[in-house]
Amino acid sequence: METIKTDLLVIGAGSGGLSLAAGAVQMGARVVLLEGHKMGGDCLNYGCVPSKALLAAGKAAHAMTAGSGFGVKNTVPEVSYSDAKDHVKDVVSAIEPHDSQERFERLGVNVIREYGEFISPTEVRAGNSVIRARRIVVATGSSPLVPNIPGLEDVSHETNETIFELREAPQHLLVIGGGPIGLEMAQAHARLGCRVTVLEGEKALGKDDPELAAFVLEKLRQEGVEIIEGALAAKIRNMDGKIEVECSNGDVCSGSHLLVAVGRKPNIERLNLDAANIKTSRAGIKVDASLRTANRRVYAIGDVAGGMQFTHVAGYHAGIVIRSALFGLPSRASHDHIPWSTYTDPELAHVGLIEPDARKKYGDDLEVVRFPYEQNDRSIAERKTAGLIKVMAVKGRPVGVSIAGAQAGEHIALWSLVIANRLKMKHVAGMVAPYPTISEIGKRAAGAYFTPRLFDNPKIKRVVGLVQKWLP
Repeated sequence: METIKTDLLVIGAGSGGLSLAAGAVQMGARVVLLEGHKMGGDCLNYGCVPSKALLAAGKAAHAMTAGSGFGVKNTVPEVSYSDAKDHVKDVVSAIEPHDSQERFERLGVNVIREYGEFISPTEVRAGNSVIRARRIVVATGSSPLVPNIPGLEDVSHETNETIFELREAPQHLLVIGGGPIGLEMAQAHARLGCRVTVLEGEKALGKDDPELAAFVLEKLRQEGVEIIEGALAAKIRNMDGKIEVECSNGDVCSGSHLLVAVGRKPNIERLNLDAANIKTSRAGIKVDASLRTANRRVYAIGDVAGGMQFTHVAGYHAGIVIRSALFGLPSRASHDHIPWSTYTDPELAHVGLIEPDARKKYGDDLEVVRFPYEQNDRSIAERKTAGLIKVMAVKGRPVGVSIAGAQAGEHIALWSLVIANRLKMKHVAGMVAPYPTISEIGKRAAGAYFTPRLFDNPKIKRVVGLVQKWLP
């Protein structure tokens, strides 16, 4: 058994682990990186990258059916589902080298392709090696949660880890789960020619602004995606060669394929966390604001830390840990400025508080500013006028922003910057956005905040009148 001593041990080569390992080794730390499965983790292989690639294929197919408004004849696209999956593989392959073992070894990281298991508070066994580290970071991510629905174990079903390997287009795809993953895959498959039914036990897109979520859901329904809310899957069975899902509300739906997309579970089973005195909950490893576990030498970042499950959060966590573990400086994670995007078409994004939560917290101090896409010139030019931005502000400072519409995931980044730096509406209003761009909706929303203060204010009008009298 080989013993390896290092400054930093990173367990898991997903987005967070890779960001941390690359940053730490380039700053002079000795780094060991463990990965027992695929480099790049869920995001590259089963999540963000392949799902957006499949959505892009669906968008290309949909564009052929929606050209009449531009003088281009609508046509029914000839879709090759297997070729669309080849496109997905090509995209993953193009990004793979950036996350590869070879690249990280060139940076100076000691990459060991084994799963890690704690054997003491400061030691981890991986294959034939025992790694003793000054600091250890658990970045093992999460996996699809497969609920205990009677009959599910007897039925062939997909998760986000298997759906991208499917080569034959589903005739009728049943999706259990109306969250971002379920709805993104639902729309992609509908646009690629599949019949799709989504079953959601509560409210679809239930964590987003209700008004904007309803807007997006209506658009998906208009494209033919059947979305049934309040339909909790209670029993699943094979029936005459089809998969049948019986819901608690009495609905019974049958289809050719089943995708389970009800959430995620933390990857902690292999870690033997008790040996390191690390505490957990159902959500994942318990951490404090600095992302430290109950064992002060061990951190947890990304999905496994039990908070927001986004690639960009894992990357953000990596920066927090670098500051603390490498430089010994105090560093605390704050999630108020973390954006959340669903990449349906139209997209749905928010940062900070959604309107119901903002009203509950701030009451009468809250102002809600709205600006519609239909008043944006670029949106009009591209016939993408369906959309809305809502800004929740308290005393001139945004506390939350929600956007539904074209490129919402791109435009929410501005507001993440604003909230992260506690900027005010005046700073956004002072920005100069290029014309014509959809990004002008941010500036116009800020302008709408000041409109009643400037144009409907009698005092302002009196002051302007007096100044005009005295000006030469």
